[in-house]
Amino acid sequence: MDNSRRSRKKGTKKKKHPLILLLIFLVGFAVAIYPLVSRYYYRIESNEVIKEFDETVSQMDKAELEERWRLAQAFNATLKPSEILDPFTEQEKKKGVSEYANMLKVHERIGYVEIPAIDQEIPMYVGTSEEILQKGAGLLEGASLPVGGENTHTVVTAHRGLPTAELFSQLDKMKKGDVFYLHVLDQVLAYQVDQILTVEPNDFEPVLIQHGEDYATLLTCTPYMINSHRLLVRGKRIPYTAPIAERNRAVRERGQFWLWLLLAALVMILVLSYGVYRHRRIVKGLEKQLEEHHVKG
Repeated sequence: MDNSRRSRKKGTKKKKHPLILLLIFLVGFAVAIYPLVSRYYYRIESNEVIKEFDETVSQMDKAELEERWRLAQAFNATLKPSEILDPFTEQEKKKGVSEYANMLKVHERIGYVEIPAIDQEIPMYVGTSEEILQKGAGLLEGASLPVGGENTHTVVTAHRGLPTAELFSQLDKMKKGDVFYLHVLDQVLAYQVDQILTVEPNDFEPVLIQHGEDYATLLTCTPYMINSHRLLVRGKRIPYTAPIAERNRAVRERGQFWLWLLLAALVMILVLSYGVYRHRRIVKGLEKQLEEHHVKG
């Protein structure tokens, strides 16, 4: 009797092992793919935001667009280049919605920044509050509005290391000669990287306006997840060449297709693995029933 009880207990324990292993696998798999899934969900959302922005701008009156652009240029002419603050201080993060660039806003956004070298298209908002930096890139208040022209220096900032969005996480991969684009209203401004610096948070000299120059700087925290310094990737304005930009976008879209395909394959492997596990459990159950029936018979 005791032997039979022991054997039943052992059998029960053995049955639990595959289920526990499966649960461990499922939890580990979910943890492993969460950043990938959440970041691609953000990419889908941001692509929809960008699409909505482009469609809205395309329906706007040409005269209105030109007037908005003129007002932004007039605003830039009034800037005091020394009045710039670190966007990642607690004080700046807690700021409300900035009103200083209303002439460029379309549904709260002023456009988007496109960075082919790190495969990013990020909606661009005005200001650097935490609310803004959690959903996209922010335009640094005190710097030039992104309309180009001599004596301008636009600064676009975004987070690194967010689990839900990649944003500027790979900004340190950029090299001199890379090109990024600022899409603002119906215009596209192209900038070629000519300087990459790591500076102290209170060192604003590299992002100040320089006489006669047309610059844009991408700003984020560094080192990754430590955030003690600031990474500045500066670009000098160059002519925008649409065919090259469209070709870069097509290459990125093909890359995204293969990544989605890989994710689908991983999910399919998981489903099939669970199916095989369930099938084996059923087969073992049937075999045991047959054995018991045979013994009783």
